[in-house]
Amino acid sequence: MTFKKADTATDETFEDLAIESELPALAYFWASWCGPCRTIAPIVEELAEDYKDSLKFVKIDIDKGQRTAMSLGVLNIPAMILFFHGEPVGMAAGAQSKAALKEKIDQWLEQINNPALSH
Repeated sequence: MTFKKADTATDETFEDLAIESELPALAYFWASWCGPCRTIAPIVEELAEDYKDSLKFVKIDIDKGQRTAMSLGVLNIPAMILFFHGEPVGMAAGAQSKAALKEKIDQWLEQINNPALSH
């Protein structure tokens, strides 16, 4: 699975790439043996292109990032967690359509841009 628009993270690099990102960072948790992960891989790549100016995409293979996945409560893959200023803002798990993922990302970004919505 090749992602041209996403940085690749491991347990050692996740904090630098996602948590300390200047832009909001969308962490995509996946595994090469995961069928649903392979199914949505092209969607994630398209989303990375669609949001290239507003989001940093970081992919993490859970086999190389078990500690990170466990510490964040990732129990099912594929999963996405949006981080803003180092804090998780939203999480989505399971294979979903591009439209469904885009709707979630837009909601998360709206929440970031308008903190009053999160109360």
